[in-house]
Amino acid sequence: MESGVKKEVVYTILPQDLASEVAVGGEDAFPEVLATSRMIGLMEVAAARLMQPLLKSGELSVGVGVDIKHFAPTPVGEEVRVVATFLELNGKLYLFAVEVFDRAGKVAAGRHTRAIVNKAKLMEGTQARLTKAG
Repeated sequence: MESGVKKEVVYTILPQDLASEVAVGGEDAFPEVLATSRMIGLMEVAAARLMQPLLKSGELSVGVGVDIKHFAPTPVGEEVRVVATFLELNGKLYLFAVEVFDRAGKVAAGRHTRAIVNKAKLMEGTQARLTKAG
């Protein structure tokens, strides 16, 4: 993959994407705006879609790192544009610049790292880890 290649995902914020939906107990109070965790998920989707042509049968890409700044709130119903730009390959890690925009401007920006893994081996390792834990 060449440095500078981009992938864009356009998404309309739904009620389940809001920070208020992240709460797990009555003591949690979060606003009714796009959750940072959901926004990071959308950034991952954009970068993963950019990597799809690199994948062989049985492979997928997984997120291994994020360094994100969330600048501004985005309400339900608003459309966001998520852009992933490939920066470089560092060993087996693919580094992306990621940005999110709504119609008012930039919402977030940062870096995201992904790796290519064999899905069957990943799931076997997951099960072995949990079996070992008891």
